[in-house]
Amino acid sequence: MPRNPDATRARIMKAATDEFAMYGIAGARMDRVAERAASSKERIYTYFGNKEQLFDAVFSNYVKESLAEVDFDAHDLPAYAGRMFDHFADDPERLRLSTWYRLERAGATPLQTLIDTNDLRVRRIAAAQDDGSVPSHFSAVQLLALIQALSTSWATMNPEFSALAAPISRREQRRTVVEAVARVVGGTGESGA
Repeated sequence: MPRNPDATRARIMKAATDEFAMYGIAGARMDRVAERAASSKERIYTYFGNKEQLFDAVFSNYVKESLAEVDFDAHDLPAYAGRMFDHFADDPERLRLSTWYRLERAGATPLQTLIDTNDLRVRRIAAAQDDGSVPSHFSAVQLLALIQALSTSWATMNPEFSALAAPISRREQRRTVVEAVARVVGGTGESGA
């Protein structure tokens, strides 16, 4: 059977994504990734380098996929926050990857994908502030930080709080996020929310 390097890389990325989401970098085991990917550790190292480089490739890929899935509209930040809420609620693995990245790669060389993504979003918010679509009572950086935090707020609570919040439906949690962002930016909320 002929080798297909692209298919092998894709299997490794999928297996590594699952492994890193579950265990983080320190707890991930390359032998488990290799087994799930029907590959070898040597092939993984050849394609991606060490474990940290593989994690960075997985996380960069995750960021690119998120950009494609969650439309960022600086002129409707409440709706964006609702889409981000859905993005993480639909697949908690995504939030786990982000958490592991913040915990275990904080001192590492910054990923260009993240630099570019954050820069683009901040520039779009600043442009919306310049044209009067978004108020300027917070800087563009402050607004992005608040929106990101609010959109993941329910998913990042400790288990004891989650037990308290259990009676609150996902729909109501999402509405709370959208309304909170609308209040932060001085708007009325997502259309139709």
